[in-house]
Amino acid sequence: MRTHALFPTYIHYTDLQRKGAPAFNRELIKETAQIRDFDVPGQRWSRKNYPGGYTSYGSMDKLHQFSSTFMELEKKLDRHVKAFARELEYDLTDRELIMTDCWVNVMPEHTVHGLHLHPNSTISGTYYVKTPKGCSRIKFEDPRLDRMMAAPPRKPDARRENQQFIQFPAEAGKVVLFESWLRHEVASNPTKSERISISFNYNWF
Repeated sequence: MRTHALFPTYIHYTDLQRKGAPAFNRELIKETAQIRDFDVPGQRWSRKNYPGGYTSYGSMDKLHQFSSTFMELEKKLDRHVKAFARELEYDLTDRELIMTDCWVNVMPEHTVHGLHLHPNSTISGTYYVKTPKGCSRIKFEDPRLDRMMAAPPRKPDARRENQQFIQFPAEAGKVVLFESWLRHEVASNPTKSERISISFNYNWF
């Protein structure tokens, strides 16, 4: 073979657990509502930085450190992060990937999560808690896009590995993991119901 596919971008997308997700998500939905009602600084931060929605990112981003429900989520996520790190072939000799941040996101109708990445982190991800039918997907950008100075557009039916943007559905019970440098976004929520997710970062230093 003369053409080699190199420097892949890995995304881990799967069920968080084999069974029990609906009951676990009900607990997370209940606790998310309590956090939103309690978190006045987060409400203020969201009005300025997350119009129409609520996120605890700017106020309560260590939920795994004081909530037993989020601690349980951390334990479930740890297994996936370790498996993802093995696929990436990270050398973690005498090191460990540890959850450093964990926060909730509530996206009512028309709320947008703009294009961004997660600085100073190694692996980031999202767990989907409540996802009304037709709600926005997570969209990933080809990390080489700003270097394609003279590249022509891709064919509409290009293979997935050659596309410049890839989307994964937001589906309750699913977890998506990616390396933190990978830019991503969530378009405006077109549904009248709230889309609820939990985002997090892991780091090894």
